[in-house]
Amino acid sequence: MSDIARRFPENPLLMPKDLHASSNELQIISLLNPGAFIFENKVWLLVRVAESITQKEGVIFFPVINALGKVEIIEVPLNDPDLIANDARVIKYKGLDYLTTLSHLRLVCSDDGVHFYEPENTLPIMGNGILEQFGIEDCRVSKVNDTYYLTYTAVSDNGVGVGLRTTKDWKNFESKGMILSPHNKDCAIFEETINGKFYALHRPSSPEIGGNFIWLAESPDGVHWGNHKCIIKTRQDLWDSARVGAGAAPIRTEEGWLEIYHGANAAHQYCLGAFLMDLEDPSKVIARSTEPIMVPMENYELSGFFGYVVFTNGHVVEGDKLTVYYGAADEFVCGAHFSIKEILSTLKY
Repeated sequence: MSDIARRFPENPLLMPKDLHASSNELQIISLLNPGAFIFENKVWLLVRVAESITQKEGVIFFPVINALGKVEIIEVPLNDPDLIANDARVIKYKGLDYLTTLSHLRLVCSDDGVHFYEPENTLPIMGNGILEQFGIEDCRVSKVNDTYYLTYTAVSDNGVGVGLRTTKDWKNFESKGMILSPHNKDCAIFEETINGKFYALHRPSSPEIGGNFIWLAESPDGVHWGNHKCIIKTRQDLWDSARVGAGAAPIRTEEGWLEIYHGANAAHQYCLGAFLMDLEDPSKVIARSTEPIMVPMENYELSGFFGYVVFTNGHVVEGDKLTVYYGAADEFVCGAHFSIKEILSTLKY
C-alpha cells in the first residue's frame, strides 16, 4: 500500500544510541512519539524516552518510581506462576499491570528541523507523584497565546490518565495535575480558543461497551474540562478498526480544523489518517480519511521494539507544508512532509 508522506531521507532522525540514559543503572530501550513546537527560532521535539534495565536469563526486571521519587527495580523470576509476560510493552504480575519500561520526556532542538541535538543544561521532564509512578508518555505541545500546554499520558497502578504542565519559557513549569482521569490518553488542546472556550481532543477507553474513540471536550481555562462529545469512532474492517486517537493540535485551515490521527487494526498495525472539523463547532466532523495518509512501509517502521507502527503527536506548520514528526516501530524518531491541500483532497466529505 502506498501513501502520500514524503519521508525524510535522513530517517531515522534519532535512535536510542543518540541520547544518554537518565541514570547509570538504566539503558534507553526506545525513543517514541515526540511533541513538536517552535521556540527561539528553533524546532524543538519533546521526545518520549523509554528506559529499562539490562535483562538477564531467567529473570525479568521492570522499573517504577517509588514514593520517594527514586527509580526502583522490581525483579521477578520468569518461572513465577503469578507472572504473565507475553507482551513486549506490558506485563501482569500478581494480578497487576506493569510497564516493561519507564518513560520520561527529553528536549532536543534543531536549526534545520532535521538534525537534532540535546542542549547543555536542559533537564529531562520526569514523572512526579503517585499518579506518574510508571512514567509519563507521548506529550502533545500546544501554544495558546504566550503559554505552552503540555498534555501527556500519566501512568501508574491507578490507571492511565492525562496530566498537564504549562510553561512560558521552557525553564519553569507549573503542574496542573491530572486533568482527565483514567482511562484516558491522546489529549491534544486546540491552539486557539473558539467563542472564548478552550477545546481539546482526547481518548477515553471502554473495553466492554463503546471502544477506543476520539472525544471532544471544552473548558473555560484549559484545566477544567466538560461537555464531552464522542466525534470519531473505529470502523469495522478498515485500517482504524481497533482504536483511534488524536495526534497533535488540530490545524486551522479555510475548510475547517484538520486533525492528523492514528488508527490501528486488530493486528496492532498503526497508520495515520486525517479528519476535518467545523471551524465554529468542532464537534461537527465534516470529512475523514477512507484510506490512511501514511502506512508503515520502511524497514525502520516495520521492525523495532514494536513493529508496523507510525504514530505522531507532533508537527510544525509552514503555510501548506506540514512537517510531521513521528515514532516508528516504537523505537525511532522520524520525520515526513505533507501538503495540507493534498491531505484535504484525500478526505471523504
